[in-house]
Parts: sequence; structure tokens; C-alpha cells
Amino acid sequence: MAYEHRDRGYRYGPWSGGPDPLAAPLDVRDAMDQLGRDMLASGNLGEALRDLLRNGADGRQGLDQLAERIRRMRQQARRRGNLGSTLDQVRAALDQALAAERETLAGEEGPDARLAEMELATLPDDVAGAVRGLDSYPWHSPEAKQIYDSIQQMLQREVLDAQFKGLKQALENPGSAENQAAMQRVKDMMSDLNALLAAHARQEDTTDQFREFMDKHGEFFPDDPQDVDELIDSLARQQAAAQRMMNSLSPDQREQLGQLMSQALSDVDLASEMAQLADNLRALRPGLDRQSPTGMGSQPGQGEPMGYSDAVNAVADLADLEALEDQLSQSGVGSTLDDVDVEALERHLGSGAVRDFTALRDLERELERQGYLRRDEDGMRLTPKAVRRLGESALRRVFSQLEARGHGDHDDRRTGSADEATGLTRPWTFGDELPIDVPRTVHNALQRRSSAGLAPGSAGGTVTLEVDDFEVTETERRTSAAVALCVDLSNSMFFDGRWGPMKQTALALSHLVATRFRQDELQIIGFGRAAHRLSAVELAEVEPSWVQGTNLQHALMLAARHLRRHPDAEPVVLVVTDGEPTAHLLDDGTPFFHWPVTAETVRATVGQVDELARYGATINTFMLGEDPGLARFVDAMARRVGGRVFTPDIGRLGEYVVADYLRARRGRR
Repeated sequence: MAYEHRDRGYRYGPWSGGPDPLAAPLDVRDAMDQLGRDMLASGNLGEALRDLLRNGADGRQGLDQLAERIRRMRQQARRRGNLGSTLDQVRAALDQALAAERETLAGEEGPDARLAEMELATLPDDVAGAVRGLDSYPWHSPEAKQIYDSIQQMLQREVLDAQFKGLKQALENPGSAENQAAMQRVKDMMSDLNALLAAHARQEDTTDQFREFMDKHGEFFPDDPQDVDELIDSLARQQAAAQRMMNSLSPDQREQLGQLMSQALSDVDLASEMAQLADNLRALRPGLDRQSPTGMGSQPGQGEPMGYSDAVNAVADLADLEALEDQLSQSGVGSTLDDVDVEALERHLGSGAVRDFTALRDLERELERQGYLRRDEDGMRLTPKAVRRLGESALRRVFSQLEARGHGDHDDRRTGSADEATGLTRPWTFGDELPIDVPRTVHNALQRRSSAGLAPGSAGGTVTLEVDDFEVTETERRTSAAVALCVDLSNSMFFDGRWGPMKQTALALSHLVATRFRQDELQIIGFGRAAHRLSAVELAEVEPSWVQGTNLQHALMLAARHLRRHPDAEPVVLVVTDGEPTAHLLDDGTPFFHWPVTAETVRATVGQVDELARYGATINTFMLGEDPGLARFVDAMARRVGGRVFTPDIGRLGEYVVADYLRARRGRR
């Protein structure tokens, strides 16, 4: 933020006017951490990404929250009114007209009045039939005639306003010259509209024709469509809403209201244009749902009465809400966030909801753009950058729990013929094999000569080196370790809630080795019925296998191969498991599983333990759960190889494994 200063121009300070206007719409790294935690727990990137979108991130609303708001609005829309009240309005007006007419007839003498009374007495009982029967009736009461005319005019306004929003106000003065002129404008608009839609159906370029149409008739379209497709969508949605409203009535109501609407369009030209419009919209938008929306039945007494056009608008809103709720639920096969109608979302929930939704919609592509996700034939996958981020976050949580007591320090401070200089020198002593520091050695010789009173350039000033002049460069001898981390991938690890902590622990250790102890060699080995080597990316994406078996023998076999490839490194074997061995490899290399544990499986596993012991490796085991059989086995294994057994709480598994790695790698065989 800039502040004006009278003498020195401008100075700058922190922004204090609300949210940072330059802030990114979403914290991608924080979203990646949240996505990683969910994925490590479930093992499925697609499910974790869907959960992230449903729950929201960085304090923003998720799809579930947006859908819940839409659901509440839909329930309110259902209670907005009685959709059959147009019939009630017509019935009330008709009763008023008939009452006025009968009162006038009662005061008249002569056969015409009696004949008229007989005609009124034989009118059909249904409202539509009565209105139709009075179409050619010679009214005796001017008041009754005016009321009857108002019924048809009201229905005409309702029908037109249901299709074209804003028409009702233009036709509020029935019978007036203004009303007749407005009706003629409607006919002209309908004719031009059908011509525009017909040209669009023929795939003609209607850009200029649409612009001319809106310039001439834009007053009838307050939603201001921007092109022909938006205009068609708006009209088709209104048409579908009208049909769904009619479908929601009882059969008797539907028949009567349909007859009244047909009778209201007594103008042949207008009726023809309306029919042509309906045909055009059905042809251009054949797939639009015109069924009755769930829960929109006509039940008298529910809500405030509303007219036909109001009912149509209510149904249109309800249809929008139902479509939005379905789009936000992402329940359809192949559904994507691109299917969500953003304009409808803003119309119902406001710009804040659109910002939250847009940030969520762009999250996946932003994660891909920044290199955290990649897309292949199987969908979205994690990248090494994402795994490094997950490992860094996991390691940060581990070190936040570790006590700062110096346990497991990496450096071995003994001097010797190692390869990293400390930057310090010391006098040479007999037997030293450290590199000579030539500048310091020559400097010592010159300083000794100067203290003897001889200038460096004087005659006979040849510089000679003596034993006391020599200095050597001190170096640190750093140990290196070959680490085999064997993690149990059996289905019991997933069912008992240990899957996520196990993977986070392995990623934390992998990140620690890759960033701080790069001379170490880490191999992650996963074992179920069989064992296999895993990279950090493969570990992050591995999903539970529903095949039973805990083949520790195969895992230790792969660990031994890894240690032998690095004979000069300190051997470190760490095992994380929650069950005793139930599988081993047969002579032909196929895995064999049996429960309960067989003596053959135990012997094969112990044989592999003994091979590691002969190589000089110890095996430290992190036992999860309280399996008595596992406890007996790992205790015997630890005694056999001089290892240790840990029984950490699942929440502190990472702390135990990392701390033990730091301690174990210090030792020298």
C-alpha cells in the first residue's frame, strides 16, 4: 500500500485494507498437504481429490456446503405456493360475474331474461367448461361482462408472462389503446423470434439478426441473453417449467387449466406464433427435462396462492435448483465440475459462492500446472515433487515431536582420512594421514624466518620447511548407512487405521535421507503375501491389497540384497508390522500362505533373520497392535540378532522410526 508523503514522494507499508488483493485464490501447497493426508489414509488419489473438493480447502466452501445451501433453497421453493391457484382465481372471478349477472336478470322482465337464466343454469360445472360456454353469451350486466372479459385477459397475460418475463406489467390495462399496442408489439416480437430460431435451426450465421432482434425487442427479455443459444436456453427453460407445472397438477386441474389457456389465446395469429415457438424450442432443445420436479404436487392450502406465470417462475427456479444440486453432487458417471452452471450458481447463491467454486474447479489444473500432479492414461498421478512435499510435511510433524536431546546425531567427529574438510587446521603429528595445508605450512615457515630477523628477499633468503611448520587440514569422517525399511501392506494395516501413519512414516524417512543424509541408501520394501521394492511415489500411491498374507521372510530377503550392494555402509533394517508371519516363499519362488502360522513359515523367516545376523545387521521392529503371537515372534527375533522391539502408539510411529534410524546409523561394525 502506498502512502503519499509531502517531502519524499511515496513510501510503502503492509496492506491493511482487508484481504490481500494479490493473494492466490487458493493455497496450492496447503491443498496439496490436505490432499496428501487423505490419500495416504485411503491410498486413492481420485477419492482424496473428490473429498478435498467436497469438503473445501483454505477456508472456502466445498461442494457439499454449496449443495446443502441449494438443498435448503429448494425446500423453500417447494413451499412457495399452491400451483393450482390460477384455477381458484378464475373460479372466484367467474362466481362474481355470474352473481352480478343473475342479480341483473332477477330485476328484468320478459322471456329473454328467463332464457338467459336457463342458459346460466345449464353451464358445465367445471371452470374451463363454464368459461368456454359463456364465450358467446349475451351479457345483461355490464359489470358481469367486464369481470368475464378480465378473466380472459388475465389468463392471456399469465400465459405470455410465463413464456416472456416482464410482459404482465406491459399488459396491465386491458382494453386500453396502450394494451392493444402492447399486444401488437408482442405479435411482432413473436414473429421475429420464430424467424430467428428458424434461421438458427438451419445453422445460418444469426449474429447480426440476433443483435437486431435484441435492439428491437430487448424489453421482453430482462435476463439479457448474450447470444442466440442463451436466448434459446432461457425460453426452453421457461417452456419446460410451464410443462412441469402443468404436470404437477391433478388430472382435472390440468385439463381445465389447459382449456382455459387455449381459450385465452383466442387471437389466431398469436396462438399460431406461440405454437410455432413451442415446436421450435422442442426441436432445438429436445433433451430438456419437461417432467414434473420431485415434490411439486398441487396440494390446496400449502403456501400463498400464486398465478400461472408466478407458478411457472417458481417451477423454473426449482428446476434450476434441482439441476444445480445434481451438478454439485457429481454423482453422474463422468461428471466434472465443468458441468456446473456457474451463472445459475451466482444467481441463487451470489458471487461469494462462485469465487469458492471457481477456486475449487481450478484446483486440479493448478496442481497439475505447478507440477504436483500429472495425467496419464490411468488418470491423475502424483509427481516426485508432490511426494517430496508430502515427505517434507510428514518429517516436519515428526521433528516437532522429537525431543531436542541430541540423540541420534548424524556426525562422527573423529578425524581421519575421510572426505569432508571442517575448515580448521592443526600441527602435523607423526602418523597423520590428513592432507597437508600448503598455504598454512608456507606461512608458518615465513613467519619463523621473519622472527629470526631475515627478510624474505634478503641474500641467502631461501625458505626452508621444517617439521614444526607443517599443518594439516582437519576433516570429518561421516558414516554412511544402508537402510532397509520393511513396511507391512497386509489388509489388517488398513482396517485397523494404521495405513496412513505407516505411509507417512516411510515418506518422512525417505525425505530425511534424500535431503540430509544423501550418502545413505534407503530402500523401502512393502510386504503382503509377497514383498516388492517401492519408490517414494509408488509408496504414496499404493492401495491396500485384499490378498491375505504377511511375508516377512521375502521382505528380509530383499533387505539383505540391498545391504550387500553397499558393503561399506552401516546396515540398518527397520520393520513395521502388525502381525506375525503367515507366508513365505517356496523353493520355486511362489508365495505360500496359511493361517494359523505354520512351522515352515516360521523356519523360513528365522533363516532369513539368521542370514542378516551373520552379515552384521540388527533388526529393529516396530510392533503395532497387541497380537500375542506377533509379540512372541518379534521378541525371539530381537534376541537372535541383538535388535530392539518398539510398541509405539500409532500417532507416534514416525517419531519412533526416525529417532531409531538416527541412533542406529551412528554405530560401526
